[in-house]
Amino acid sequence: MNTRTSYVAIAIIAAVLATSTTAVFAQGTYDEMACPDCPDPESIMKKEQAAQADIPIRVWTDKAVYDHKSTITIEGSVAALRPGTEIGLRVIGPAPWNNIVAVDQLKVGSDGKYKTTLSTAGDSWKYDGTYTIKVTYGNQQINNKALVQLTGGVGSIGSGCAPGELAASKQCVPFSITGGTVTSAMFNGASKSLIININSFDDGMITVKPSTDAIRGIFMVLVDGEEWDDTVINGNEVTVNFPAGTTEIEIIGTFAIPEFGAIAALILAIAIISIIAVSSKARLNVLPKY
Repeated sequence: MNTRTSYVAIAIIAAVLATSTTAVFAQGTYDEMACPDCPDPESIMKKEQAAQADIPIRVWTDKAVYDHKSTITIEGSVAALRPGTEIGLRVIGPAPWNNIVAVDQLKVGSDGKYKTTLSTAGDSWKYDGTYTIKVTYGNQQINNKALVQLTGGVGSIGSGCAPGELAASKQCVPFSITGGTVTSAMFNGASKSLIININSFDDGMITVKPSTDAIRGIFMVLVDGEEWDDTVINGNEVTVNFPAGTTEIEIIGTFAIPEFGAIAALILAIAIISIIAVSSKARLNVLPKY
């Protein structure tokens, strides 16, 4: 091989090496060149893993919203195993009652994970609202919680209403709701309306059908105090589409029982009896004496 040929060969090899180096450099630094202020994905992943490891106990559920015929799958993990120590689990019912719905002890696997299921079909789960699933590990300071929503059941404890009915001023009103739960309801005789307070976590829809003895002549719906057009009124059945975050729905008619209808009726009855008694006494006093 002569000198000229050697130079050509060296030039070709150098060009190939330069191209490869440039390609590798470009591949390794492309993201940094495109976004010099962006954090390194690998460092983000390591920070997230470290953050998860710093949580002494974790808990989560397979869904956020359930009905009253569901199975809740509860899973979690602990950061540091304690041989012989079990997970303490408590389920607390919706406010304002905050009753204890379920209590259990769960074993932790050698991998630091635990899992269990709960059925919402029991009588203690029949009320709508937010249920708190609380877990502890070893002592009360090592704890965590998960929140779930139950819908389609009884809207008020002690109301005496059946599932699918909400309690409003001692009246049971058939209803259905999606995207939220009913927290309370009442009839307002002054405004001739049915006021429904809800906890809405998504865009949803509520349908109610109050008795005509309670409210009738429905002609307007207010959502959080504003007149609402996204409604369907069919006689005494009203369907309202509401956005996430809604807290109050008011259905206005031409008549509604007063909030304290029974007391008002009792006062009226006493007044009538008193008037009759006074009238009778006065009539006896004016009779002629013989």
